[in-house]
Amino acid sequence: VLGYGAYHKKPGLLNILIRFETFHTAIQYLSYALAGIPYMGIGRNLSYKKDVFLRNKGFSSINQIPSGDDDLFINQVARKDNTTICIDQEAHTLSEPKTRWSDWMTQKYRHYTTSNYYKSNHKVLLGLYSFSLFWLYPLLAVSIIFYNWWMALAVFGVRFLIQAVVLYKSMKKLNEKDLWPWFLFFDIWMFFYFIFTVPAIWKAPRKNWD
Repeated sequence: VLGYGAYHKKPGLLNILIRFETFHTAIQYLSYALAGIPYMGIGRNLSYKKDVFLRNKGFSSINQIPSGDDDLFINQVARKDNTTICIDQEAHTLSEPKTRWSDWMTQKYRHYTTSNYYKSNHKVLLGLYSFSLFWLYPLLAVSIIFYNWWMALAVFGVRFLIQAVVLYKSMKKLNEKDLWPWFLFFDIWMFFYFIFTVPAIWKAPRKNWD
């Protein structure tokens, strides 16, 4: 059972970004699970039966990896027929967020290096999604400058409206509605976020993250 692991709301831009990135990750793994393609879970809010853990020999196959054992265990054992989600607000967990930018970036790099061990089809799906987010605004700029500017803006406008509705409904369900007014900022920020974090995918994971 995959759930939502939220963070406490605190003042400051870092807290807003941490909470949005957490929400953004959640709507991906929860949506894929609903679509029958579960690929990860958050250790702060997931559960599995003891016999599933023992039958798959626990974390023995990923003991050499310094982080993400809960995440990778779900990636290995979760299937369409044995996975569901629980997003009732009473079932949400709340954790203390990082308070320093450097600590948060270390956490994100750790997560991205862990994703190297995902199944190939999961990496392809997530890679295509990241690719679409990264190239959205560069391609929009090129289309406006060199092609039909009004058509480019019209397509972007339709995408913007659909995104606004989907995010509002999702944020409402996950009790993160206060993030919604920021969603355009987040959309642009994701471009720069990928610039700084995606290189971690090609780095060899550290032996420890102390």
